[in-house]
Amino acid sequence: MSGTSTEFSVAKVVDARGAACPGPLLEGKKAMAGIAVGEVLELWSSDAQTKTDVAAWAAKVGHEFLGVEPAGGYDRVFLRRGK
Repeated sequence: MSGTSTEFSVAKVVDARGAACPGPLLEGKKAMAGIAVGEVLELWSSDAQTKTDVAAWAAKVGHEFLGVEPAGGYDRVFLRRGK
């Protein structure tokens, strides 16, 4: 991730730690519907595949993948709602 999460305001955090693929992606999709266009979703996942899956999904549906920050045993994945 080029910057840090302090560069933007997170509208919603989804804790999907412990869920196996595709659980975190599905949780993120569901949560994305609950935030406004332009807002940022932070998805916590302990599944290594999540960052790849979420980036591909975001590109496919028109959201902006902002990057990943490693945390204590999980990844913090950031997305901006594009539509």
